Amino acid sequence: MQTELPHPLARLMRAQVVRDFAALAARLLVAWLFVPEGWGKIAAYADVQSYMAQFGVEPRLLPLAIALELAGGLALAAGLATRPLAVALGLYSVLTAVLFHSGGDYNDVLELHKDLAIAGGLFALAALGPGAWSLDALVARYVMPAWARRRAGAVPR
Repeated sequence: MQTELPHPLARLMRAQVVRDFAALAARLLVAWLFVPEGWGKIAAYADVQSYMAQFGVEPRLLPLAIALELAGGLALAAGLATRPLAVALGLYSVLTAVLFHSGGDYNDVLELHKDLAIAGGLFALAALGPGAWSLDALVARYVMPAWARRRAGAVPR
C-alpha cells in the first residue's frame, strides 16, 4: 500500500506559530466585537436600560454588562485570564441570544445565530487557550513558579 505524503498546507497548519497566530487573531477579532459594544452602551446608557427593561431584564445589571464587554474584551485581546474570560463572555453571549433575540422575525433569528456562533468560538478559545502571544503565556513563563506551571499544565516554550 502506498502512503501519501502530507499536504504541505497540513504540515503548515500543525506549526506552532500558525496556532499561536490563530489564537491571537481569535482574541483580537472577538475583542473587536465586545469593546465597541461596551462603549456604545455607555454612550446610549438610558436607551439601553429601556431596551433591557422591555425584555424583563433588570436595568441595574447594565454596569455589569458594560464591565464585562469593556474590561473582558480588552483583557481577552491582551490574552489575560483568557480561559475564564472566554467562558464568561461565551455564557454572556448565550444569555443575550436567548433573552434579547428569541423573537420570530428574520433579524432576531440572525442575531440569535450570530450570538450563538460567537459563544461557540469563545468556548473553543477557552478550550484551546490563549497561545504563546499572550499575557497568560508571559505569566506562565516568568511569574508562575515551576511547581505551579507543572500542576496547571502550563509548560512554556
